[in-house]
Formats: sequence, structure tokens, C-alpha cells
Amino acid sequence: MTITGSERTFKERLTHRPMEQGVKVLWFLCAISSIIAIFCILGFLLYDAIPAFMEIGLIPFLTGDRWDPTSVIPKFGTVPLIVGTLLVTFGAMVFAVPLGLASAIFISELASPRLRQTLKPAIELLAGIPSVLYGFFGLVILVRLIQDWAHVSSGESVLAGSILLGIMALPTIISVSEDALSSIPRFLKEGSLALGATHWQTIARVLLPAALPGITAAIILGIGRAVGETMAVIMVTGNAGIIPDPIWNIFSPVRTLTGTLGIEMGEVAVGSLHYHALFGVAVLLLIISLIVNLLSLEVMKWLHRTQTGGKNGHKSLLQSIPVDLTFITPYLSWIVIIGCLLLLTLVGLWEGAVAVLVILAINALVCRFCKKQQIQQIWFSGIALVMVLVVAILIFILYDIFSHGLPYVSLEFITQPPTNLGRGGGIFPAIVGTFYLILGSIALAFPLGIGAAIYLVEYTKENTLTKIIRTATDLLNGTPSIVFGLFGFTFLVIFLGFGISLIAGIVTLALMVLPTVIRTTEEALRSVPDSLREGSYALGATKWQTVRRVVLPPAMPGIITGAILAIGRAAGETAPIMFTAVVFMQKRLPESLLDPVMALPYHLFVLATTVPGARNNQYATAVVLLVLVIAIYGVAIVIRNHFDRKVRW
Repeated sequence: MTITGSERTFKERLTHRPMEQGVKVLWFLCAISSIIAIFCILGFLLYDAIPAFMEIGLIPFLTGDRWDPTSVIPKFGTVPLIVGTLLVTFGAMVFAVPLGLASAIFISELASPRLRQTLKPAIELLAGIPSVLYGFFGLVILVRLIQDWAHVSSGESVLAGSILLGIMALPTIISVSEDALSSIPRFLKEGSLALGATHWQTIARVLLPAALPGITAAIILGIGRAVGETMAVIMVTGNAGIIPDPIWNIFSPVRTLTGTLGIEMGEVAVGSLHYHALFGVAVLLLIISLIVNLLSLEVMKWLHRTQTGGKNGHKSLLQSIPVDLTFITPYLSWIVIIGCLLLLTLVGLWEGAVAVLVILAINALVCRFCKKQQIQQIWFSGIALVMVLVVAILIFILYDIFSHGLPYVSLEFITQPPTNLGRGGGIFPAIVGTFYLILGSIALAFPLGIGAAIYLVEYTKENTLTKIIRTATDLLNGTPSIVFGLFGFTFLVIFLGFGISLIAGIVTLALMVLPTVIRTTEEALRSVPDSLREGSYALGATKWQTVRRVVLPPAMPGIITGAILAIGRAAGETAPIMFTAVVFMQKRLPESLLDPVMALPYHLFVLATTVPGARNNQYATAVVLLVLVIAIYGVAIVIRNHFDRKVRW
């Protein structure tokens, strides 16, 4: 008896049914990993923080104006830490938002295609520089410049932290804002130009309002980067737990929430009141980060509804307002410039007020007496100068590191262990330890992230569970890196008994980079046309066969992009591993997963902050770390381009 093709397909589906169900369950378990991780982090932090809340009192802990755990009567008031965090974050946004938005406008609207192809990788390179390198640059260059310029006793201050965090937030704000501007339909711009508007009027009154959701997202992401940064602020803010007097004294040293955790956790006695109070600070930091992320999600949804008109055909909020509010947009940059002037004011508020009045007067005169083309030329010149400034910052950082560090990078430096507290010898164990941490974390996060994305895109429809999973992923992505380090310390190092070990660092880094892999893989899978899936099903393929043979190959470039971002972040992070995996000096390589390791970011941090007379090896270590990160990005980009060409052919 012969078997027809339809009967064979039916029997094959019956045969594959158990495997299909097993694969679906496996991907579901990967998908809920984000939910499990965020609840585990919050739960373990609360478990260690509750004793402090009970003994100190929640209200005194949140409202106390002094943080001094080492005094005769310990003080655990977090107001100075909260104020320091807010001041540095606000200053960073005042610096980064106007520069980032102007740079995004230049790349999207003014740069030629060839220049755009050059600038975008440069911005990506700025994003790939590890935070400890920014901190090292700020400590040896920026702090000294502020000290000489302002004639103050120390340049470690609110201003130094604000400028440095602003530089670190620039790539995020530029990239996301540029994507938002580039995604606006072309007919809006052409319609505005056809009605007689100049290019600048089109940008200010049409493109910027249309790109407002993306620009808002860029600013919120920049705020998240500034709030959660640890190593850079430790190195440049002075770490004094005081409230500046007056509050606008930008040359006052401050201490942030993340800086407090990074400085004190390594020296505190486990189980002491000070120990539990630090976990209380971590809970406070995590709650602030969760609130910022939840608010950003709600703001994005609201902005999307207002611009699309909402559901059921109702008018959007902007459409329902009879007054044209777009006149505000051209003056938005002036508002930010005023903020910059206030931040850079050397003495009090009077000079700032005078500067504001002068700027407003100049703006009024220009608008009153200059022609549209002249106004456009003024704005475009300013935007171009800002772009030059951003590129100059990148070039200056790279030049300073390479010019001072390259002469001391040798074969012996790369292949020998350190001696004399890092002043001599080399960094070979740190290089190997960094590779171990990167490979281990990616080996753990990559399959989990891809599996979660496959389940969300291919195996389920949009429902309450998927919304919870995506929200958990977003919250995990916005969790400060130091919080991951504390979770790894309390859960992996102490609770599970791993100790300071390679495996503890690997798991901690994997949890940190997991959201990046999930979201980028999701976008890559969604970019595959549904017609390919439908054609595969029509030929009798099962769900898993379709995913494996039809969907994954064309999505591979996007998946590789996720790996690029994850690898770059894992290579340059210090805070998640400083309490879980690394030691400063170790001449031998780890022999098992339970051994501690050296790592380049932590080695550079200790050399720069606690070892005097090690300037040559500081710069040489910075060069090696920077070259490593650039090489990782370069190899990954080559692989991604290979897949792009393969898919096109």
C-alpha cells in the first residue's frame, strides 16, 4: 500500500508533536527567566535591607541628612546621597541633551551620506568605551582641568561628575534621537518644504515634534545611564556625603547612591548594621530605577497615543488643542542653553540671570531683524559646531589614552603577571580573566535570550503574560550594574557559597546582558516577513522546523547585533564583578570555576584610585582594554556584515 504525501506529512507532524511541545516549554522557561531574575534581585535585596529598616526606621533612613556609618553614633540618612545623585544626573542631562539632540539633527538632516557613514560608527565607538575608562580620563584630565580653570582646591565635584556622565550619555541620546528623526515619513518633510518653509523651520516645526516620542525615550535612557553609573562617579565626584551649600555650588564634592555602594560594600562586615544599611541603599536605588523605567514606558505609550490619535478614532491630545503649540519647538534649544549657562556659572545666580537675559535679548533681535535664511544659517552653523565638539571629545579621549599608553605596551607587559602592586610586570592574568568572564556570560545569556525572544515572537500572541515578560525585561535592562553586583554577592557568593569566583561573575554578567540579547533578537525575528513563515507551513513544516530553517537564518544579522552589544557591555563592566569574581593581584590563572580571577576593568580602577606611582601601567592597561573592546566590536561587525551579504545573496 502506498502512502500519499498528505498522509506522510500528517504522520510526521504526529511524530514531531512531543518534540514540538518540549521545545515550546523550553522557550517558555527561557522567557520567564527575566521575571524570575527581577523578583530574585528585589527579594534578596529586601531580605538583607529589612533589618536596617527595622532598626534605623524607614522614615529616618529616607529623611536623615547625614550619612556617617563610622562615627561614634552611626548615622544612616540617605538625603545627601539622593541629592548628590540628582545633582549629578541633572547636570549630565543639561550637558548631554542639547549636544546630543544637535548631533542627531546634524547626522540625520545635514550630513552627507558618506559623512553619516563615518559619524555613526564614531558615535558607536563612543558608546563602546567602558565606564572605567571614562572614569580614568575624568580623574587624570577633567578633574585637573576644572581645578586649574576654577582655581579650586579639588576638581572632584558635581561639575566633573556632570560633564563626565553627560559624555557617557551622549551616544545613547544621539543614536536614539537620530533613529527617531530618520524614521519620520519623508512626505512630512517634503510637504513642509513645498509650502515654503525653510529646512530649519521644517526641522523645528515638523520633524522634532514628530520625533518627540523617540527623543523622549533617548533622554529617559540617558537619565537611566546617569543614575546607574558607578565607577565613573566614584572616580571624579569626591565622594563626600554632604549636601552642597549653596545647593547650586557645582564645585562641591558629592556622593551618589551608586558611589556609596561601590566604596563601602567591599570593606563592611557582613551582617552588621552598616551592611544591611547598604542593602537599604541598593533597594532605594533599585526602586528609583524601576520608577524611572515604568514612567518611561508610560510616557512612550502616552506619546504614541497622542500622535496616532489613540484608539477608536478619537482625536489625540495634540489634535484637540486649538492653539498651535509647535512655536515652542524652535526655542527648546534656547531653554537648554540657558540651563547650560546656569550650570557653568561660576558665582551664584546673579551672573546666571544676566547671562540668561543677554541670550534672550540676542534671540529676540535675531528673530526680529534677520531673514529666514539667515536664521537657518545661524542654527546650522551652531549645530555643525556642536557636532565638531562631540567628535573632538572622542578624538581627545582616544588621543590621550593612546599617546600616553602605547609607549608602555610591550610583549612582556601583555604576557607577564603584575608585580609591585601593579607598578611593574604585566597584565596577562587580567586579560585571560576578562576573556573567561566574557565567554562564560555570553555562553549563558545567549541561549536564554534567543530562546526567550523565540517564545515571545513565534510561540505566543500578545497577552498579559507577554506584557509582564517584556516589562520585566525592560526593568532588568534598566537595573543599575552595581545592583547586579550586590545581588550576585548576597545570592551567589554568600547564599549559594560560591565565594568570590569565576562562576559568580559569569552568572552576574549573564543576568545583566540578558535583556539586551532578548530585545535585539525580538526585533530581528519581527523583521522576517510573515510570508516566509506561511510558505513554510504550507509545505508541511512544523513550528520548530519553520523557526530553525526559515526564520533564524535571515534574522541572524540582528541576533549578532545583540551579541555585539552584550559582549561589549560584559567586557567593560566593573561594578557587577567587583564583589563577585575579581581580585586585584593574582599571578596564576584560575584552575576552576570556583577560583577568583583578575579582570582588566577592575585592575585599571584599582591602579588609578589606590596605587600611587603607577601612571605608566595605568595608561598601558587602559590602552589594552580599549583595544580589546574595539576588537570585539570590529570582529562582531565583520561577522554581521558577512551574514548581511549572505542573506542578500
